[in-house]
Amino acid sequence: MEFIWDWAPIIALMLGAGLLAGLAAGLFGIGGGFVVVPALFVMLPLLGGSKEELAHVAIGTSLATIVVTSLRSVQAHARRGAVDVELLKSWAPFIVVGSISGVALASLVTSSVLAIIFGAGVLIMAVHFLYPVLKSVKLGDDIPNGGGRVAIATGLGASSSLLGIGGGTVAIIVMTLYGRSIHRAIGTASGIGVIIALPSAIGYAIIGLGASGLPVGSVGYVNLIAAVSIVTMSAISAPWGVAAAHLLSPRLMQRIFGIYLLFIGALMIRNGLVA
Repeated sequence: MEFIWDWAPIIALMLGAGLLAGLAAGLFGIGGGFVVVPALFVMLPLLGGSKEELAHVAIGTSLATIVVTSLRSVQAHARRGAVDVELLKSWAPFIVVGSISGVALASLVTSSVLAIIFGAGVLIMAVHFLYPVLKSVKLGDDIPNGGGRVAIATGLGASSSLLGIGGGTVAIIVMTLYGRSIHRAIGTASGIGVIIALPSAIGYAIIGLGASGLPVGSVGYVNLIAAVSIVTMSAISAPWGVAAAHLLSPRLMQRIFGIYLLFIGALMIRNGLVA
């Protein structure tokens, strides 16, 4: 009984993070990493492990949860006809290459540097949510092919795997700049999250094999206890976010999420600097 009470608060925190991650994934077309990674920075020390490996495990575990969260979200959007399957097929090879590159880069930096990189990325996204200056801009009638497609998809995969996110926000910006509706962009971005997260999570698990000071229940830089707990709830809540995205104006929620990202970004940079 004492063992159960010791683990109950940890599991409750992880389930709560999963709930919020699923809602964010469905509502904004993101993989939930901006919610999951900061939550894991709080929860993973409760499972043991050293600070030197904390950022890598948080990001690797976040990507593992995004596989399920984004898959659940894209299925719900597909039922509403809001997923561009042809775009996903054309971008997929380059996204995978970028994702693997991002994992390779992550293997070369310390946990502190990775935390600072994550925080900087979060602050950039916060500005976008609070001041969507690109909302009314249109660069063309269709998304670029050729070199433009390679650059966008590869860069999206690399940056997302490095930050532990599904890349939905950047993907949505690109698609809306080239004339796609916001609902179709959100639905397609959910599919992009799956393509990014699967190879990235596998990559983090591999580069973390043999690392010392990992939390209990870790396979490389993926913690299975946290991943399963978070996925359990996010798989349930992602369709709720999808329903809200199709029924409600997201502007107020975007502002609230932007303020949250400002706080998290500053906190993560601080953690990286003082570690």
